[in-house]
Amino acid sequence: MEQTTDKAPRTQYHHGDLRAHLIETVRILVEEKGADGFSISEAARRAGVSSAAPYKHFNDRAEIVREVALAGIERMRQQMDDAAKGASGDALAPITALGLCYANFARAEPGVFRLMFGLTKGHERDSEMRERGDGCLAIVKREVRAAMPDDTPEAEIERRSLMLHMFVHGHAFLEIDGKHELDLTDEQEAMIVADISRRIIRD
Repeated sequence: MEQTTDKAPRTQYHHGDLRAHLIETVRILVEEKGADGFSISEAARRAGVSSAAPYKHFNDRAEIVREVALAGIERMRQQMDDAAKGASGDALAPITALGLCYANFARAEPGVFRLMFGLTKGHERDSEMRERGDGCLAIVKREVRAAMPDDTPEAEIERRSLMLHMFVHGHAFLEIDGKHELDLTDEQEAMIVADISRRIIRD
């Protein structure tokens, strides 16, 4: 009978990559068990290293979990940027693409998505967390600004960007929590996000 193990193969990383390997291992554990459902010793075992190895790179469990959240925010920012720049169609296409990208990220990494926003409580004391989050919102503002008249006040750009974020954020959590009454197809979801984008930007 073939035996299974929860250890990650040691060949997946090299000596200088252990920090990144541990972050990725914890990311997987977050998806499997939630942010509070595992220990550092379990993460070390899964990564195929000694229980002391993580402490050569991180002070404690909170620090490595924070790094997973920071990496998640950066992945989402990059995906949002790529989605907006790759959108084709009318002036609102990039905004619709951003909304769909946001929801898709939440569905692909629900544990990390919850972690990202769970750790942003009190983020005003964490400049790096704040800067990463601001980087995501800056993409939304960039596309809202491009879709609106040149003389639109910056305060209005920010207001409408926040409205868009509130909608897609709520939609994303309804999706990953299974709270939508309708099982939306990709086409139906795209139509709804496009309609909301049009209402918020063209109002």
